[in-house]
Amino acid sequence: MTSSHGTLLLVGAVEDTVRKAKALGLRVLLLQHPTKMTSAQQDLADVVRIVDYTDWSAVEPLVRQLWHDPGFDAALSLTEPGLEPAGRINDRYDLGGTGYEVAHLLRDKWAMRRHLAAAGVPSVAAAPLTERADLDRFGAEHGAFIVKPVDGTASFGVFLVRGPQDADEVWARVQKLRGKRTDRGSTLFLIQDFIMEQYVDGPELSVECFSFAGRHVVVAVTEKFVAPGFAEVGHVVPARLPHADQEAARRYVRRFLAAVGLRDGVSHTEMRIGPDGPVVIESHNRIAGDAIPELVEGAYGVDLTTYALGWPFGLVPELSGRPRERAAACTRFLVAEPGRIGSVEGVEDAGRLPDVLTVRMSAHPGDVIRELRDNWDRLGLVAVTAPDPESAIRRGAAVLREHIRVRTVSHGGRPGIAQVAVVDPAVEQHSDVVEARA
Repeated sequence: MTSSHGTLLLVGAVEDTVRKAKALGLRVLLLQHPTKMTSAQQDLADVVRIVDYTDWSAVEPLVRQLWHDPGFDAALSLTEPGLEPAGRINDRYDLGGTGYEVAHLLRDKWAMRRHLAAAGVPSVAAAPLTERADLDRFGAEHGAFIVKPVDGTASFGVFLVRGPQDADEVWARVQKLRGKRTDRGSTLFLIQDFIMEQYVDGPELSVECFSFAGRHVVVAVTEKFVAPGFAEVGHVVPARLPHADQEAARRYVRRFLAAVGLRDGVSHTEMRIGPDGPVVIESHNRIAGDAIPELVEGAYGVDLTTYALGWPFGLVPELSGRPRERAAACTRFLVAEPGRIGSVEGVEDAGRLPDVLTVRMSAHPGDVIRELRDNWDRLGLVAVTAPDPESAIRRGAAVLREHIRVRTVSHGGRPGIAQVAVVDPAVEQHSDVVEARA
């Protein structure tokens, strides 16, 4: 396709993002991190510059050159480490997209909490964690609370402090993580600062939204299944929440996005429904991970990636309101006890099934399996569609059990098979889901 609809500067991207931008007829200038570059991206993009795009001092001169030749009409990132650099580019060249201040508010959870308090938006008590005594002071005032990185993702480094008995262990783990990388497969983030937040006990969900010049359209409410260590082990769209809770979540996210100043583009906002109603956990001006965009498209027919790429150029129609549900969709994850991956089989066969949206495996032969603490410890996922959420939950587990086999060896030398993480025992037959296949 000849690019004729404008030029887009992408700050970081996966292959699918570049391909969809090209399908829209856009010329693509790609700034890609050296650890993320692929031959497919190189072939698809019109111009590629390899740079650590988290380093503005390295990015700024490259962007200045691209602005003069060949020029670009919009700057965008749909990947977490590219959001703030894209915001700086939008500000520098007055492109009209989301600027640095908004991107930073969403990345920096302490800045976000202070901003919400000033704006009168319901939130939770929060404070920075700088010394061991902070844990005791915060717990004495607020009871159970969460400790997490100020700008982390994927549930990495998230700890629940139930009481004083947990404080020493959590402090030791925080100290161990400072200065470490968040993603075991890349090198884009360093963990430095931590925040304490009052714990909210209630259903967890995310709201997938698209904003059109300040009009925030809730596309989907996603029900989330979270393991005891906060790793996410499943998602289902639409969420099986009472109507009143879903409406409260929709109202809250519109108020939240207006308060932080997001006016255009896609957003992914995680929240919990507590005793006093919805409260934000974190939010991002990008698409969700874990194949949630595939769930949204499967359930509602809305491709959020294409919308994000096309909206700055007027290439997608503005949604008048909430899209009509046409199916349900679910992601299910494989997990295993600590050890090592022996073999992975059946991925291609599973991907060809008519009700399977995608199959993604992070497990490869020889990889080390870690205790399930965050999203990086999962082994893979399948996303499926079905007529209703309960059927989608069961079908996702069935695809993993019947078509994908990940053989493992535990640290004790025992052979085994990776298992489907249990999400809802009330829906799925527990023994069928977790029993290892012979």
